[in-house]
Amino acid sequence: MLDKAVVVLWAAAATPCALGELCERTGLPRATAHRLAVGLEAHRLLARDADGRWRPGPALGELAHGHGDPLLTAAEEVLPDLRDLTGESVQLYRRDGDARVCVAAAEPASGLRDTVPVGVRVSMAAGSGAKVLAAWSQEPSAFTERVLDEVRRRGWAQSVAEREAGVASVSAPVRSPDGSVIAAVSVSGPVDRLGRRPGARWAEPLLAAARSLEVRLAEVDRG
Repeated sequence: MLDKAVVVLWAAAATPCALGELCERTGLPRATAHRLAVGLEAHRLLARDADGRWRPGPALGELAHGHGDPLLTAAEEVLPDLRDLTGESVQLYRRDGDARVCVAAAEPASGLRDTVPVGVRVSMAAGSGAKVLAAWSQEPSAFTERVLDEVRRRGWAQSVAEREAGVASVSAPVRSPDGSVIAAVSVSGPVDRLGRRPGARWAEPLLAAARSLEVRLAEVDRG
């Protein structure tokens, strides 16, 4: 799989390419090429231009100069602690147009889980993570202004069986040092465990985890 990912990187590095062109250059099945390209995009190794074509992403230059993505570095420290505290699946999402991309995740070792692989694109039309990213965005939203106002008032969002039947989640915003919301951190799992009001149980530790991510980002920003 690593070899195939490198082939995708080289193909997009030659000239920007859409999915069809990517399949032609790599010889990979459409589903495989798409999955790998989206995963590389989530880690900013690929990016898409205005026409939706993949091209080399900013992380390649950062790696060459010894600089990684500070948000993902912070997530490596914070997400496992939140997973261990809650016993549930934990994800970090960034918005990309009409989708949110899982850029980091921490899964329990066993038991019934809500697994969202890194690189997966999820609809912005449902789920607590989508509500959080929409509430502090100027882009069009599938949610009513009343719903978004409630998210902003609380400082977090929750959902029950919106994205997937039987799954509940609660999410909080992660802000950059300039105050803008750049991601949503989420706890998700079976409704039977999280309940019909997952925020009542996990909003407080989730907000603490979001603050921990922000503190680490601020430390990097200060140099």
